[in-house]
Amino acid sequence: MNFSYYDLGNCRSGEIVEVSLDKQANVRLMDSSNYSSFKSGRRHRYYGGLAKRSPASLTVPRAGHWYITIDLGGHRGSVRHSIRRLPGRLPTLENTPLGDVVSFADRASDAEKEYDVFISHASEDKEAVATPLARFLQDQGISVWIDDLELRIGDSLRRRIDNGLAKSRFGVVVFSYAFFQKGWTNYELDGLVTRAVNDEQVLLPIWHRVSKQEVIDYSPSLADKVARNTSNYTIEEIGIEIADLIREARLK
Repeated sequence: MNFSYYDLGNCRSGEIVEVSLDKQANVRLMDSSNYSSFKSGRRHRYYGGLAKRSPASLTVPRAGHWYITIDLGGHRGSVRHSIRRLPGRLPTLENTPLGDVVSFADRASDAEKEYDVFISHASEDKEAVATPLARFLQDQGISVWIDDLELRIGDSLRRRIDNGLAKSRFGVVVFSYAFFQKGWTNYELDGLVTRAVNDEQVLLPIWHRVSKQEVIDYSPSLADKVARNTSNYTIEEIGIEIADLIREARLK
């Protein structure tokens, strides 16, 4: 099916996308994961539908990376279109109950936070794998524990890592030569493996510039787990698979 699209990039929750058309057309607002499925002809979820009037306005439901697609549903012809992004509307002060205002004291403490996934990695692999993966997952609405976001000056490193390990349902481990040499990564891995053995967490390995034999030499039991290799998959493809697993787990 022929379609046109706009890559909106990162959008804020509540942001409005106004789509102008010269005829009726299907207009879809999709996040990265569903846009990828749409392009591949797979099942996908979207906001929108058949726009019978112009302009059509769609509201971004949550912060993340979003796309707009426009098509004629397989019919011949073309449609001229344009988009305009508008900030979300704020409620007036008179209509905002004071009890709904959130103070710093009302926010969950670090000990109460829960995460979908903990990303364990060596600093050498941060730029190539860990950071782009974390950003992609966050765009999908996945909560991520990664040191850049969670560690602050003066923190107890061991305590914050232990808390992140204990409060995450999935553990992503970026295996690489640098990972094998680090002390803290091995500490994190011990915690992830312990929780996985006790069925408290799902371990998701990623191999980055290492062979299966190198992983076997490091840990034969971990080499037996199904992994994704950055030599064969893009970060986005790996992220889509992880996000789908987490969403399925949420429904159980």
